[in-house]
Amino acid sequence: MGQLGLDSDAEAVYRILLKLPKAGVSEIADGLGWPVARARATLDRLAELTLVRNSSEEPDKVRLVNPEFGLSGLLHRQEQELARHQQAVATSRLAITQMLTEYESSPTARTDEVRRYTGLDAINSQIERLSYGAESSIEVFAPRGAQPLAALKAARPLDQGAVERGVQVRYIYLDSIRNDPPTLNYARWLQDIGGEVRVLPQLPLRMIIYDRRAAIVPIDPEASLLGVMVLQGAGVVTALVSLFQQIWEQSQPIGEAREATPDGLTPQEQAVLDLLFDGHTDDVVARKLGVSVRTGRRITADLLARLGARSRFQAGALAMERGWLGPGTADTAAVGGATVNGVAAVSGAAAVGAAPVVAGGG
Repeated sequence: MGQLGLDSDAEAVYRILLKLPKAGVSEIADGLGWPVARARATLDRLAELTLVRNSSEEPDKVRLVNPEFGLSGLLHRQEQELARHQQAVATSRLAITQMLTEYESSPTARTDEVRRYTGLDAINSQIERLSYGAESSIEVFAPRGAQPLAALKAARPLDQGAVERGVQVRYIYLDSIRNDPPTLNYARWLQDIGGEVRVLPQLPLRMIIYDRRAAIVPIDPEASLLGVMVLQGAGVVTALVSLFQQIWEQSQPIGEAREATPDGLTPQEQAVLDLLFDGHTDDVVARKLGVSVRTGRRITADLLARLGARSRFQAGALAMERGWLGPGTADTAAVGGATVNGVAAVSGAAAVGAAPVVAGGG
């Protein structure tokens, strides 16, 4: 009866009147155990709905309007309201269609193989558009360790919606998120709702791949505020998918214990050695591992002590002699390339940096 405008009070009084059509206010109040004022106010509402009228014979009473006509009138008004609502929805749908047509025809929104977007609003709009449209998979590289709280908050509804639609959501974070409770909690939450999360000491780039048909990457690896590129060319997206799959196979589920190499190196120590061999500074090493500069220097000092080296140059030479460098590191250094744990990093359009406000599937 609530759909017809009758709340619980009105329905209770109306049912009494169906049995006792000439019941007065006092009788109704006594029958329901209500104050008289409550019964009178309820009768006024029934009168507004044209279910009762004042009695012409007894001024202190009401008479019940024939239910066949009274209830039918309510139903008719409900049908009219539904028709108005349907018309409003149709009008809104037409307006949205027109706005989308105007938006898609604008120069900044056309879909080409490579489109640039600057400004957080534009970036977040593209992430939301692709996330809501994803049908099969969302694959994410999330470097820089601890993720901004604003990014986690914005990503949550997008990731949850994707998982609930049956989309496979896979994240790879840096191993260092174990030391950041908000990011670690987000990763565990994502696993709990059906997503998949793995970790690795370092990642080659920040990116999000949707349905293996489109990818978002920052324009510049060191200046994320410059904006992002949305890539939809089959060639470059296929390369990024291949990169993701290789890194995914090298990474480990977040719940598993870290495994040391046969030489006793942790994955993080292995990554530090590789980065030092490539000539990176303490700041760069820390940024790539998502740790503080102080932590990065501590790991470096421990490695130098274990190698018995007095300089980083000597440490690189000793690490090479002992076979402590990651697969392909020495070969890459010789030819001037760049790899991450043995996987060649995609150059050019795939170079990325820090995250915009929205991270991940969101």
